[in-house]
Amino acid sequence: MLFDKSGNRKYLTSAERKAFMDAARRAEPEVETFCLTLAYTGARISEVLALAPARIDTAAQAIVIECLKKRGRGIYRAVPVPTELLARLEVVHGLSASPNERIWPWGRTTAWLRVKEIMRDANIASSWAMPKALRHAFGVAGVADASVPLNMMQKWLGHSRIETTAIYANAVGTEERAIAARMWV
Repeated sequence: MLFDKSGNRKYLTSAERKAFMDAARRAEPEVETFCLTLAYTGARISEVLALAPARIDTAAQAIVIECLKKRGRGIYRAVPVPTELLARLEVVHGLSASPNERIWPWGRTTAWLRVKEIMRDANIASSWAMPKALRHAFGVAGVADASVPLNMMQKWLGHSRIETTAIYANAVGTEERAIAARMWV
């Protein structure tokens, strides 16, 4: 769901997502690449932590993510990412050195704390300053801002059901206004 029990949104707006990414670029390199990978893929924190260099497909300009929420292992999805992120991953992590070792050796708690630090540096309100808000922001940005077809967003987010992906069409505020403005012409 995109809203908590009080009706507050649980995703970052476009401006907050940009502020997060800008703050990530000012962080230490390992934190930067981790946060940008979260933001550009919409992956769950555990999915990004599980990434190994062998899953960075520079030829296809995509990151191949194993879906860790579904039953059973071995279900993958490829998410296109900017070439700048791929280049930065190579510079910071030397992807060819250990192709099957995890890129970030942290546990979930450390990763969560690093994301929270960047959220704080980006002046994002604590009520939605959490890693899950990045996943939701990716969905909202794709569906509401960029008009990415739901079936494509479903694939990138690794959802089993398109109904799950459709919640990202329920954006509010600036995103909802932008959607409504398309009807005003």
